[in-house]
Amino acid sequence: MECHINIGINTFPKQGDYLGKNAKVCFNYDTSKIIKGTIVRDDSEDPFLCIIKLEDGRYVLASECQYSPET
Repeated sequence: MECHINIGINTFPKQGDYLGKNAKVCFNYDTSKIIKGTIVRDDSEDPFLCIIKLEDGRYVLASECQYSPET
């Protein structure tokens, strides 16, 4: 496990511009099967995680899928 100094009971990484935005998500580059989601975490500093909540209730890391934010 990792430990990040900027994550604690009262601290959290600064969030980027995509936080709260809708996104189109696919897996294994299969753009014929798109699922909608919402970006619920978009770190703009360490540990630089992006988490997307899919419309079916699952959560995925941006590193586990391909996504396009709807701006």
